[in-house]
Amino acid sequence: ARCMTSPQFSKLLNSRSLILAFPIFVSSLSSPLDALQNGHWFKLICGASFQHLPAIRTLALVYTLAGADCIDVAADPAVVYAARSGIKAAQNLLKANESASASQVWLMVSLNDGEDPHFRKAIFDPQQCPTDCSRPCVSICPAEAIAFSPLQSGIIEDRCYGCGRCLPICPVGHIETRSQPATTAAIQPLVSAELVQALELHTQVGHEAEFQQLWQQVQPMLPYLKVLAVSCPDDEGVLEYLSVLYALMQPLPCPLIWQTDGRPMSGDIGDGATRATIKYGERVLRSQLPGFVQLAGGTNRHTVPKLKARVLLRDHATTRNPSLEYISGVAYGSYARSLVMEIQTQLEAQPQSTYKIEDYPTLLYSAVDLVAQLISPLKC
Repeated sequence: ARCMTSPQFSKLLNSRSLILAFPIFVSSLSSPLDALQNGHWFKLICGASFQHLPAIRTLALVYTLAGADCIDVAADPAVVYAARSGIKAAQNLLKANESASASQVWLMVSLNDGEDPHFRKAIFDPQQCPTDCSRPCVSICPAEAIAFSPLQSGIIEDRCYGCGRCLPICPVGHIETRSQPATTAAIQPLVSAELVQALELHTQVGHEAEFQQLWQQVQPMLPYLKVLAVSCPDDEGVLEYLSVLYALMQPLPCPLIWQTDGRPMSGDIGDGATRATIKYGERVLRSQLPGFVQLAGGTNRHTVPKLKARVLLRDHATTRNPSLEYISGVAYGSYARSLVMEIQTQLEAQPQSTYKIEDYPTLLYSAVDLVAQLISPLKC
């Protein structure tokens, strides 16, 4: 049911109603935990510092309809409620059709144990920019978070997710970043209320003391979690570092995911960006650390085909060698968001728009069609 191809979906849309179309993608064949255990886990990363609420709601709605298992957002209550609004709207569409069951989607928030590019914003004073500057920062920004207009100039803060691509391209080195750390105090009530089902802890090699401090803050939330993820970029000694973290976190009351962040925030740059995370994920997999291995950082439409070619997905790996380990899932960030960006721009341009994409069926059809092409190769 989750394997309908894009042309089939387009044909279906021409002949059947909106409500009947969506179950093609989200008829519940498995829970998020089943998907993780069976190697079909799909996570959408909205961004640990991305706070554009209309876009977050749209992303959550569209990717829920298309069959995502988990949606990762900033540890900001406003962002959490926007994502939950999108998930709820998608589930209501499904409930309207008796043949569909509401899709289970876990909401995850990200926390960090120190300086991390995922938790920052670009900053500069547009009044100090040279008047004759060609403004390459505007064209390089993937989030359309830099503007020069009578209405708004400089960084559009809620859109910036800290990718840093504007920093080296500024001709006068005018752009800097500021840290935007997440706090457990802001998110703990939402976890306790079960509005958030999962946590992701960002760390890096050499942060044992910082991670231990964060771990102490996280412990009261552990009984409420469906899954815990640890995200760490590749570096010398990373496998030893992850082993230290695993020992520190024992015992765990929920499943553990190792997120191999191969090339952070780069999936939309080019086809080859996915190579680093696949190689890193394979190394963690072969280390036999307890837990599930999920790719991130540089993931795009080429990730799953490359995993299949390297016999690292379960359906392909177990066919040839039932004892072979496999990657449990893939998280998509900048590439997944880029698929919906143009549609979100059209949505926000609608006169008197409520920013609710379900009020504009043509836009919603297009968005689900696009993202289903990303999800279906992993789910099939």
